[in-house]
Amino acid sequence: MKAKTFDRKFDAGGKVVDQLDLGKARRVGTDPKRVNVDFPAWMVDSLDREAHRMGVTRQSLIKLWLADKLAQPVSPGKR
Repeated sequence: MKAKTFDRKFDAGGKVVDQLDLGKARRVGTDPKRVNVDFPAWMVDSLDREAHRMGVTRQSLIKLWLADKLAQPVSPGKR
């Protein structure tokens, strides 16, 4: 199907999902990107204790906490 035909069908509210190869679908911006962060030893120990308590890895805990923090709305004047 040509792009114009696909667009017309979509804009008209037609079903276009059957025209897509969902096996190759990806979410934009979700490719992992490595970052390095240095933490003091006491912080790593605390992270390890909390990760162990929750039954997750240190990396998973950090990702979880960062995602939670980044999902919170920013208050006006705190930018």
